[in-house]
Amino acid sequence: MPAPIEDYALLSDCRTAALVSSEGSIDWLCLPRFDAASVFGALLGDQAHGCWTLRPRDPSATARRWYLPDTFILVTRWEARDGVAEVQEFLPMTEDRTDLVRRVTGVTGTVAFTTELRMHFDYARALPWVRQVGTDDAPALSAIAGPDAVVVRGVALAASDHVHTADFTVAADERRELVLTWHASHETEPPPLDVEDAIARTRAWWQGWASPIEHDGPHREAVVRSLLVLRALTDRDTGGIVAAPTTSLPEEFGGSRNWDYRYVWLRDAALTLESLVAHGFLEEVHHWRRWLLRAVAGEPAEVQIMYGIAGERDLAERELTSLPGYDGAAPVRIGNGAVEQYQADVLGEVLVAMEAARIAGLEETAFSWPLQRALIGRVVAGIDLRDNGIWEIRGPLQWFTHSRVMMWAALDRGVRAVREHHLDGDAELWEKMRDRLRAEIDERGVHPDGYFVQHYDTDEVDASLLTLPQVGYCAADDPRMLRTVEQMERTLMRDGLLLRYRTSSGVDGLEGGEHPFLACSFWLVEQYAASGRADDGRALMERLVGFANDVGLLSEEYDVGGGRQAGNMPQAFSHLALVGAADALAGHAGRAAHRHGGVTSR
Repeated sequence: MPAPIEDYALLSDCRTAALVSSEGSIDWLCLPRFDAASVFGALLGDQAHGCWTLRPRDPSATARRWYLPDTFILVTRWEARDGVAEVQEFLPMTEDRTDLVRRVTGVTGTVAFTTELRMHFDYARALPWVRQVGTDDAPALSAIAGPDAVVVRGVALAASDHVHTADFTVAADERRELVLTWHASHETEPPPLDVEDAIARTRAWWQGWASPIEHDGPHREAVVRSLLVLRALTDRDTGGIVAAPTTSLPEEFGGSRNWDYRYVWLRDAALTLESLVAHGFLEEVHHWRRWLLRAVAGEPAEVQIMYGIAGERDLAERELTSLPGYDGAAPVRIGNGAVEQYQADVLGEVLVAMEAARIAGLEETAFSWPLQRALIGRVVAGIDLRDNGIWEIRGPLQWFTHSRVMMWAALDRGVRAVREHHLDGDAELWEKMRDRLRAEIDERGVHPDGYFVQHYDTDEVDASLLTLPQVGYCAADDPRMLRTVEQMERTLMRDGLLLRYRTSSGVDGLEGGEHPFLACSFWLVEQYAASGRADDGRALMERLVGFANDVGLLSEEYDVGGGRQAGNMPQAFSHLALVGAADALAGHAGRAAHRHGGVTSR
């Protein structure tokens, strides 16, 4: 059985990621990309599905771990009966290769270590052909399966029933460096890695990226770590931003709400970019904007709500039988059926993010504004269509209020681009459609009791409505928003945290339920801070930040009753919402800061 979800630390080279448990087991690693097939898949099964353990032989040894400041170099300090040793683990930031490094250094006394390597390629569907390729002085093990190969250096591994094991000891100041290197199976394996140089380069890369971060309010450490997580989930080659590095970690333990998040949702990526823009990172926005052009290239009507890391379109959802699921939560899915959905809010999120970048000083290029103009045209063409909504509802299509507001926001940004930034476009048409949407939303998206509703044909509320002030549709202290929050507090709160919506309403067409979605509670913090309830916001924020694990990571949801994280891990949505909430508590106006002067309460 895998470790609790919150027990895992993240390693990233901004191309792929590994999850390492506090017991020293790498239980998830896809090579060479976030969305490639797994080499280690024990996270969705058990050890037989692939893992790499490294820990002291002393079963009573205890561990404490942390990241080197502002990096994803993980340090685990083991205290055993006969000594103390530290393990540094990281994915090096190199240009032309993919490695996983585990460096063991003795601190005091002598510590005996044991390591077990269980390789099971292609989501545990392919046992590799394994052979010794090193020498007595430089042991190395090669494993090949289909298009993929790895070579493991640094320790002499002996085979027994598809498990390769080794024991070694380190005394004070002694080092042992274990390195796994991926390469295409038709190519020669890369030469041994210079680990000392790789550590220096990787540490400098991460710390250099994080050094400009400024946050003068509460929870600075959590904000910096969250921004680092967002960068860790951004592919440094293509610019694509994945929602999470994992698939099928359950929203409901033992249930079927298990989804593959290793892709680029336009919405999630746009929200990530807004967090980065707010903290001065424009290069990532420029990189993603170029990614967007490549992904969307062609007819705007064919825009998808999500793509692969390099802009791939074919993300058909499939169920795997080779992996039994996290603690039996099945099915395990690869691909995501949401790729075929119409989610009307998505283009609004993209256009809001692009305006934020424009205001921050990112210049439009010969293609960037024409692309945005084409996306606005897609909004206009779909103005009367129902959609699946922000939560990817798999039930009947609806006129979701949040989606309609984000269409309003898309048109609003188009009008502002023409009127205030002197770009070309049909501002008169866009303004007419924008104002028509506002009239419609104000009439059909508001309950007779004065609160915004989830969709036009219900009296239910939805946590996504908390974003209406964020995009400038209304003020946070608008009476309709205040009543909406009251309704949420009555119907969507579970143990003090906010659900996305009531699954019992049947709107999503799925069986079972879920736990509170962490981003929604962070949105509530932001709403409290902006509507005169700062004390409530601070109290909720303290609680939410406390759910992060020992190295500052958050998954998608939180099981309050079980005291554990749930869903894919770490989750970009949770971390970007944390940044927004912390900024709001620090007094920053938020996503629609440039609009606040023009928004009035009703």
